[in-house]
Order: sequence, then structure tokens, then C-alpha cells
Amino acid sequence: MKCRNQWLALPLTGGLAAALLTGCGSESGGAGETGDAVVVGMSDDVLATDPASGYDPGSWLLFNNVFQSLLSFPKGATEPEPEAAKSCGFTDMEAKVFKCELRDGLKFSNGNALTSKDVKFSFDRMRKIKDDAGPAIMFPMLDSVRTPNAKTVVFRLKYPDATFPSKIASGAGSIVDHREYDMNKLREDGQAVGSGPYKLDSFDKEQADFSVNSSYKGTAKVKNEGVSLKFFNGDQKGLKKALLDNEIDLAYRGLAAADIADIEQDTSEAGKDVDIVEGTSAEVQHLVFNMKDPVAGKLGVRKAIAYLLDRDALVQEVYNDTATPLYSIVPAGIGGHNTAFFDTYGARPQRAKAASALRSAGVDGKVKLTLWSTPSRYGPATDQELNAIAKQLNASGLFDADVKSVEFEQYEKDIEAGKYGVYVKGWVPDYPDPDNFTQPFFGKGNVLGNHFENNEITGKIIPGTATESDRTKTDKQYSELQDIVADQLPILPVWQAKQYAVVRDNVYGLESCLDASTVFRFWEISKG
Repeated sequence: MKCRNQWLALPLTGGLAAALLTGCGSESGGAGETGDAVVVGMSDDVLATDPASGYDPGSWLLFNNVFQSLLSFPKGATEPEPEAAKSCGFTDMEAKVFKCELRDGLKFSNGNALTSKDVKFSFDRMRKIKDDAGPAIMFPMLDSVRTPNAKTVVFRLKYPDATFPSKIASGAGSIVDHREYDMNKLREDGQAVGSGPYKLDSFDKEQADFSVNSSYKGTAKVKNEGVSLKFFNGDQKGLKKALLDNEIDLAYRGLAAADIADIEQDTSEAGKDVDIVEGTSAEVQHLVFNMKDPVAGKLGVRKAIAYLLDRDALVQEVYNDTATPLYSIVPAGIGGHNTAFFDTYGARPQRAKAASALRSAGVDGKVKLTLWSTPSRYGPATDQELNAIAKQLNASGLFDADVKSVEFEQYEKDIEAGKYGVYVKGWVPDYPDPDNFTQPFFGKGNVLGNHFENNEITGKIIPGTATESDRTKTDKQYSELQDIVADQLPILPVWQAKQYAVVRDNVYGLESCLDASTVFRFWEISKG
């Protein structure tokens, strides 16, 4: 192995309401600058090419490269900066009116001009279609979108939301051509028309091909002549083999932890030509407790599990240290992060405290418990992970735990029906702000479905942080929220992922693609 590169994303500071955001990057066209087309392998699927529908990592990878948003996240940053816009910002102190001015000369890949009409159409369409698998759920605060002229867009919010700029900088803010998309229904032809650095030439279940968009105007500086994205449909071994056989230039999202470890230790000729690039990630995984379950609903049972969970052993045994132990709701690298669960329950199993917690809950004998898993959504290692947790619990002599695994569609139905007491949930953030690790979990209509309610969180902390445009000033409130969650235990953080890409040694730029924003920037990759 020749090298092991690491990219650390550090949060930036600054108040959005104090002034309009103005572009920091130089305006760039779409011409590639170096090298040939790059072939990327991925085991994730791309579930949608229409940004009114896709709400999964694979689809957002496509959106972030084919479409523009008004704002975007520069490499290594957690604060958005102008992209299709030349300036954006709140125009009132309440953070309820957000105004953007578009760049000059914006065009879609088909040559049509991009104006404020397209921006309004994109948001109105996404909210009108309101697809169950789409990002409309991110915009309950949006009241209206106005277009005073062809270059000005004004968003009026129903209530303050200082994270609105981050939300529109994500894949959810993708701008589509109003002449190419139907206001009332999703596009189903597998095509996409955007104004981003790349255009989608072809798309099927096996591969997507992207060429450089010569009409692009924005901050990205393209360093290749195009990208081919090959889908391995969950076949991790096939992805590894394709990389070592030089059939692809890099593997992103999908290699098993054991495969990464094998590649790192491979001294063969094939292994010597491959490098591992490590970056930060804000992807997290939690155990979720159904607060109405007769067993998991008891605080003493949940505390006993928290006292017995050995995260260090887990990430070493199951993930070969490709993840790190997580002791908070807000992951490391995101503002507001603390270590509430470490402070409360420690890092090593404490059987005596677990037994005391069970006694205080009136629990006699071993606790019979089922941990529910769904590897089809969270990866094949999920079953192995939950089996390892069950083994840790049973080793204490206090639990009789087993694991059951079901397909994701049934899994979600059963959670909604309240059939599970303990189950796993993974989370890849929409945008790198503590709001995205708290409001979706504990706000109204949350994604956990575990019947947890706390008036301090929903009535005070979440609304209070939403009004603060200087996100550094919310750290205390988010710390309080995490302390409450650690005390009441509706969920138990388990691990925070690291991001990896495994590349041929003539491929460069991956350090700029793996950060907490979760934006995989095709344009940063070059091939020598």
C-alpha cells in the first residue's frame, strides 16, 4: 500500500442573517481540464433521477453533480456558499424571508436559460408532488416562493428556520428546467436535465454515464472528461474484484469493512496499485427503543443496555475500525456535538450498574429481548452488528437476547405498527447541521416512530435553535437536548462512520470528495 490519505472537515462559523452570502469561488465553465473519463463503482443503487423523488445517498450523488442548487457546500465546509446564486441571505431579523440573486448567464445542459421561474417551479413542483420517497418533507416551513424579476427569488417562511440555507444547498434544492418537467408528476424516463457540472447521457440498472456540461457556470472546476458510474447492486465482492482487476478506477460506498482491511494489507501486484483514501463522515447508526413496548418501554431496561454496550469491541469486531464509537446524537465534526452518553454510561460494560437499573425497574430474571435488523437498507454487516450486541448483552447474564432480520419494506411497516421493541436506524444527513440530527428524530412526525415525546425538546429547544442564524450560538441548547436524550434513552447511539474510497494509484482528488457535507464531487476527481 503506497499511501493512506485523510481529509478532515472542520465546521465554519458565521451568522447568515448579518449579511448576504456572496460567492467565494471563481466562476467556472464546464470544460474538463485533465485526464480521461473516470469509472466509479458503487454498490448503492440510484433510486431516482428526478429530484422531486430521490431521498437516498445514491440519488443525491447524481443530483449533486447534474443539478445546481442556489447554494452548495464547498469542499471541507459545513456552511453553504452561493452556487447558482451570486448572493443569498435572510433579509429580516426573524429568519423568515430569504432572498437570492442568480448568477449571470446560467443555462441548462439543453441550452435553455435558467431563470428565477425555474427555481420557483422546482420548489413548487417538489412540494406539490410530495412524493413519499422525496425531499418535500424537508420544507414544512416554506410558505411561498416569489420571483420579482428573472434573476431574483424570494422565499417566505411560515416560521423562522435558520437552517433553510443548508436545506436548499442539499440535493433537495436541485433546480430543474420548467420546460422539461411536469408540474404534477414525476419524470420516469431515466433522464435528467440540469445546469450542474455534468449532464446525464444514459442511465440504467447497470450504469450511468455523465459527460461534462459545457453550459455550466458556477464554482466547480472540472478536472476530468466525464464519469461513468457502475452499479454493483449490493455485490460487495464483485465491487472489490472489479477494482483489483482494473475494471473500475475507484470504489465508493459499498466495500465491506473486511474488504477494505484486506486491500490495505494486500501486498500483491494488484494490491500495490490501489490506495485507500479515508475521510470524515457524519453518517450514524442508533438503536431505537419503542417507548410503548412492554419490555423496551421500561427505562431500567434501556439503561441496562446502555451500561452493557461495548462500542469499541463492536466497531473492531464487525467494522474493522472503519467506524468510530458514537456517544452523542450529534456526531463529531458537527456543531453542538457533546459526549452525553459517554459521560452518563461510560465506555466499558458495567454489569453492576446494569443489574441495579433492572432491579430499580422491578425486573427479575433475564430480560427476553429481540433486536430487529434490516440489512437490505443499512448494509449486510447490520445483522452481524446486532448479533454482536446481543452476544454482549447475553454475556452479562442479565439478558436473553436474539436477533431477527426482515426486508426494509416490511421493517418499516412493522415499526409503524409498533411491533418491535428494539430496532436499528441509520442516518445519512441531508445537510451538516445539528438540526438534521435532532429535529427529524424528535420533532413532530419524526422518522423513528418510537412514540417518544418531550416538551422541552419539541416546544423549546428545537424552535429556539431554528431562529438562531449564527449556528455557533446553538451549541448550549443542543448540548442540553443530548443530555435529555441520554437521560431518557429513546435511542442509543452506536457508531459514526468513516468515509472510504479505494482508488487506483493514478486517480487523484478523492480527499476533496469525502467530508461531512456528504457531497461526492465528481469534478474534483482526475485521472493521470
